Amino acid sequence: MASTSDPKNLDDLLDRNVLWAQRKTRDDPTYFVRMSGLQTPKYLWIGCSDSRVTANDVLDLDPGEVFVHRNIANVAHTSDMNLLAVLEYAVEVLRVKHVIVCGHYGCGGIERALGDDRSALVDYWLQPIVMFYRKHRTVFEALPDRQARLDLMCEINIEMQVRRVAATPIVENAWVQGRSLQIHGWIYGMADGLLRDLGPTLTSLAERDAAVSIDERLLQPVEPRSGVRRHAIEAFAPLGREL
Repeated sequence: MASTSDPKNLDDLLDRNVLWAQRKTRDDPTYFVRMSGLQTPKYLWIGCSDSRVTANDVLDLDPGEVFVHRNIANVAHTSDMNLLAVLEYAVEVLRVKHVIVCGHYGCGGIERALGDDRSALVDYWLQPIVMFYRKHRTVFEALPDRQARLDLMCEINIEMQVRRVAATPIVENAWVQGRSLQIHGWIYGMADGLLRDLGPTLTSLAERDAAVSIDERLLQPVEPRSGVRRHAIEAFAPLGREL
């Protein structure tokens, strides 16, 4: 008989599920009754698939309070039918008020995009990040070290995806109809468990269209800075805030 440590034997996970359900019921007898009701989340979380960053845990919310989509490096490909279906359902059916695009420092997908290996399927997925990095390689190489470049690209990627989400017909239609819908750009710090609001927060077509392009800000002569948003550059200061 295989031991419980055997990855092919999932009995241990099923046993853990039983203990979890019992604990939840003991702590709150109505928990599963409430969870089985209609979900009414106010938030859509578009995050990375990294197993260390789970939306409900990070936000300290119960299931049913946040609708979630995750993929490698939290990329919003406008041809990704999975993402678009989730976004449409969240905006049109659940009527969420906030879409949160959340990445994290130390992202393995971003780290791969900054490297030279292009031998796997994931590299097709990461290509928009790769192209941006190549376009501005001289700016990144002026930073003090590889960690600084990785941190900055993790931050920039979030704004790239915020803008992509805001450019979808799904979000545009909601704004044209005058509905309240905000698109946020956040990043999670693995080392301290804290979320940072990097921005931009977009709430309308006018705000989206008036925003200065990422390329323009990145090409301004700036110096790296220290602090909570480690190695973020002053060009992004208007979009974020220090804790």
